[in-house]
Amino acid sequence: MSDTRSVFSAGSQRVILESADIDRALTRIAHEILEANRGAQNLVILGIPRRGYPLAQRLAQKISDTDASFNPAMSLGQLDITMYRDDLRSRPGRTLEPTHLPPLGLDGKNVYLIDDVLFSGRTIRAALDALQDYGRPACVRLAVLVDRGHRQLPIRADHVGKNLPTNSDESVKVLLEPIDGVADQVVIIQPVEGTGEHL
Repeated sequence: MSDTRSVFSAGSQRVILESADIDRALTRIAHEILEANRGAQNLVILGIPRRGYPLAQRLAQKISDTDASFNPAMSLGQLDITMYRDDLRSRPGRTLEPTHLPPLGLDGKNVYLIDDVLFSGRTIRAALDALQDYGRPACVRLAVLVDRGHRQLPIRADHVGKNLPTNSDESVKVLLEPIDGVADQVVIIQPVEGTGEHL
């Protein structure tokens, strides 16, 4: 483990996972998914934008590298949940992302939702609502890179890269090179003392 995990930037930011840690976590999750499903023949991997989808792409590639029966071109997709969120009225400026479903659809498939951070559970509830409009999977499972706790709904991840106890006023950020232009990292950002705001 890198020493940078315990280093604070200006007393506000702490690195929890670095690029190699994220890669190892995704490798472990890929093997767990294959073991839980006894192979990849009936799998569909759906990433939740924005950072859930690039994580899903990496996970799908790792599954394919281990089990050649899994073809990302036929079994990987992206599920936009924007219009299903329960905070849409209070935060109407959200950007719609395209939904791309695998060519064979979702009916009868073992669908894995992939997201970066599991917090209140409301994002996943919205994803479950969205899925109802696209098909009837055999089952739906959840894999996340980070579970930070503080659930508001009875939702639990089946596969977790890192369980991360946090305070409710802290922010957990997943930075991915394709989106953020910096090396992959997971960081905790603490609020500025006395303000409740984050640097």
